[in-house]
Amino acid sequence: MKKYLPLFFLLLSLTIGMVSCSSKNAATPATPKMVQGVALIQVHPQAVPGLLQVTGTVQAAETAQIAPQVMGTITAVNVTEGSRVAAGQVLARINAAQPQAGLEQAQASLSAAKHEVAAAESGQSLAASTMQRYELLHQRKAVSAQEYDEVRQQLQAASARLDVARANEAQARAAVSQAETTLAFTQIRAPFSGIVTKRLVDPGAMASPGGALFILESTGRYHLEVSVDEGSVPLLRQGESVPVEIDAIAQKNLVGKIAQIYPAADVDSRSFTVKIELPRDAALRSGLFGRANFIYGQRISILIPQKAVVHQGDLASIYVVGANNIALLRYVTLGRQLGDQVEVLSGLSAEETIVAAPNGRELGGRWVEAQR
Repeated sequence: MKKYLPLFFLLLSLTIGMVSCSSKNAATPATPKMVQGVALIQVHPQAVPGLLQVTGTVQAAETAQIAPQVMGTITAVNVTEGSRVAAGQVLARINAAQPQAGLEQAQASLSAAKHEVAAAESGQSLAASTMQRYELLHQRKAVSAQEYDEVRQQLQAASARLDVARANEAQARAAVSQAETTLAFTQIRAPFSGIVTKRLVDPGAMASPGGALFILESTGRYHLEVSVDEGSVPLLRQGESVPVEIDAIAQKNLVGKIAQIYPAADVDSRSFTVKIELPRDAALRSGLFGRANFIYGQRISILIPQKAVVHQGDLASIYVVGANNIALLRYVTLGRQLGDQVEVLSGLSAEETIVAAPNGRELGGRWVEAQR
């Protein structure tokens, strides 16, 4: 047993030495790399304009469903989707054979009525001349009272026939006007200048009154229609300017004007419809997605320079510098941009220090020295 004791103490001393060396190595942390000349800023709460952002859809100021007023077979369609048309332009035609026949019949009736009026006027003129002669004879006692009365009755009857003939002529003229209108209805015309957004008919189809053939929208005048909750409506005023963002066009930022606030709320959503008149822009089209930014009052927020934000795909982050001057990357949620600054909605507290402009440098976990 005694011969193994020296070997035991040797192994024990070696183990203690190894543990001692390992403890010394673990207790010595790695020194972080230093980055000099870094611009640092301390963030403070600031008063910014209040913002209510709502989304909506761009719509044309004028939209019309073009429907016929007479029934008939479509013989021609002159436009398709995307066609630009002028006010009064013929979009389609309906078979006009029956309305044309009706017009010709009405014109013939008017011609006959005119002849009747001419004959009645001649008869009334003759009866009036006869009456004048009998007036003189009656004054001279040259004719009997009965003969005088008969001539007077003939004049009254001639005048009555003339009145009836003239009434028939007026009625015939009205029939011609109606037939002309019916014939004109066989040509479907654009009520205003615009663009055809939908064509719902082809030649050979049967058109009936009230059935839409086309949908026409005016061009150049558009508005953004949004829904605003009932609690926010008192913040809005008709005629106020509203910044509008349209992502689908090059000129994304427009300034519109509140044109109308609907007086009644939607019973399901408890929201009010607001129409924002947009400035003229050739790129605007109905159906585009848009955002309206209603500005009201002030609120307290944290703003940082846009250059302080590090973008990684859809994520945004900033370098926050602690009391030990070590920069750590922290993800944040950003709000709207105000000039060269951007609002931080979450992820950053007031009075914290951040790197003002990383300029693409990797600063995470590094000791930073403020720029002098």
